[in-house]
Amino acid sequence: INLDNPERETAIDLVPHKPRSRQIDVALSNSFGFGGTNASLIFQRYNG
Repeated sequence: INLDNPERETAIDLVPHKPRSRQIDVALSNSFGFGGTNASLIFQRYNG
């Protein structure tokens, strides 16, 4: 998104305008609320 002219000198592997398939084994979800109510959850794929 909004990456029409990436700089060639950048050391980051950028893939503009198309999805990249990856297996996700771990994910982090952060929630921030009013008044200092915050929560974080870490999910991991079950291998059983």
